[in-house]
Amino acid sequence: MSAIISLAVLSFLLAAYFFYGRFISKILGIDPNRKTPACKNEDGVDYVPAKNWFILFGHHFASIAGAAPIVGPVVAVALWGWGPSILWIVLGSVFFGGIHDLGALIVSVRNNGKSIADITKDVISQRAKIVFSIFLILTLILIIAVFVYICANTFVSDPRIVTPSLGLIFIALGFGFLLYRLKVNQFLATILGLSLLALLILIGAEFPISFGENSLEIWMVVLLGYSFIASIIPVHILLQPRDYLSCFLLFAGLILGYLGIFISSPKINLPAFVAWNSSSGWLWPMLLVTIACGAISGFHSLVAGGTTSKQLSTERHAQRIGYGAMLTEGALAALALLVVIGGLSSIGQLNAILKNAGPIEAFGEGFGNVTKVILGSIGGLFAVTVLNAFVLTTLDTATRISKYLLEELIGTKNRIFPTLLIVSLSGWLAWGGRWKQIWPLFGTSNQLLASFTLLIISCWLLLKKRNFWVTIVPALFMLVTSVGALIYKFFTFYKDKEYLLLFICMALLALAIYMLIDVIKIFNKYFKK
Repeated sequence: MSAIISLAVLSFLLAAYFFYGRFISKILGIDPNRKTPACKNEDGVDYVPAKNWFILFGHHFASIAGAAPIVGPVVAVALWGWGPSILWIVLGSVFFGGIHDLGALIVSVRNNGKSIADITKDVISQRAKIVFSIFLILTLILIIAVFVYICANTFVSDPRIVTPSLGLIFIALGFGFLLYRLKVNQFLATILGLSLLALLILIGAEFPISFGENSLEIWMVVLLGYSFIASIIPVHILLQPRDYLSCFLLFAGLILGYLGIFISSPKINLPAFVAWNSSSGWLWPMLLVTIACGAISGFHSLVAGGTTSKQLSTERHAQRIGYGAMLTEGALAALALLVVIGGLSSIGQLNAILKNAGPIEAFGEGFGNVTKVILGSIGGLFAVTVLNAFVLTTLDTATRISKYLLEELIGTKNRIFPTLLIVSLSGWLAWGGRWKQIWPLFGTSNQLLASFTLLIISCWLLLKKRNFWVTIVPALFMLVTSVGALIYKFFTFYKDKEYLLLFICMALLALAIYMLIDVIKIFNKYFKK
């Protein structure tokens, strides 16, 4: 049964890429002959055309993936069942997330590589841009803080992954030097880089690195320092090569995971449906908010319009990177769900792991069991190593994007001060787990951001006199979903006397109303002509 579901999911995503992806590309007016910002504004730091489309795909996919498309589906399976979860992952990726990501990339490319927040000024208003930018920066600071803490905690809980995770940084520096400076053949440089990475995984398994009881704090300082340096140096020195190599790790994980399912064809041991109403709320809207990045994520628009649009060498590759990467993330989210329902023995075992260890460990356990026929006893270690590589990628990409947004907001070209401010605030939130106080609202705010992005893309299409229905319908659906989740959380926080979260919830509701009013004004103005 699990093998049949896997085949159906992969077939649907592949067909969607070739048919619906091309349909959306035509609506967006993708033109391979148009010069991109990466070529027009090449500066050797941020605007750098990727040497190969797959290098940029690697950066984009590694940046948007992270831990979210694994964590969300695993939690959703335990709360509502795998049936509605897999349905939303597949449909959401194709008809919501893919359009969102590709649209954000093209709109940014057509606006000289500006962020989606800066474009808000042109399609809505200057006031909307300021409000939206502040919201994005605060959201990104929270993301950085969480990923610093999660990554450091992973180093503490499993010291075997320290060597391959951090060693990949130095391998990437060497790969970039070979590729851009010495002009070494990309295939040979890739083989060398991946071989060294495989060696580091073996070394890490034999020689784990730990600093004892102070390990968590030490690793957080190291990761914050890494984020600062990685976000101010030219993208082709570390960002492009590291994410490119990381992408091979993820593809290896995807291939081995699905291959393990096809070979072992594990029996599905968890229920397709658990309940309409769980401890985290109703199936709608809370399942959609919980799965989040596995189907659609506002954070993706920040990557598309932050770093990816400044490295796209030709619009010919936009569909592969924007739409294709989102569908690949959908395949990853589906895999996370499938290895859990096929690799664990019962819903009771899943709930026990979630309570005592967390969703990442549940994924690792399921992945290890499903791939045992291929990887033997190291399947779980390999899964966590792959996941951690993407956490690091999202970490420094989020820092760089925050820097871009702050530069646009305050109008400065100074890279050091904005980056230092972002890293300092993120470190303050990460220290002592302060981020946990406001994390319960991240999923909802992320989906709210996705709805805002789709509204902005719709306004852009409207002004260009193109078919905006393919974006406005998903935009309104996600807006209603996000607002519904916020209202549910509002009453929950009020009941539990969580006044900080209650205040933030009210602020997000006000922001949603504000943005919707401004968008309605744009549409009214257009249709009155």
